[in-house]
Amino acid sequence: MKEKTHPKYFENAKIKCACGAEYTIGSTKPYMEVEICAKCHPVFTGKEKLIDTLGQIQKFKRRLEKAKKKK
Repeated sequence: MKEKTHPKYFENAKIKCACGAEYTIGSTKPYMEVEICAKCHPVFTGKEKLIDTLGQIQKFKRRLEKAKKKK
């Protein structure tokens, strides 16, 4: 195996989720922030969670309201 071609590996990397959960795992980055984890993912919780990163849901709701008013 060639030397100095692989990234540094962090045994105790910290992962922080938007829901507040924190994990310690092995990774090539020492710290990461994620939006969804096993504690808040809909598949595991059974609850629906909408992620609106660009305001698309709000835009859709405004267009829907306009369409209802025109009828």
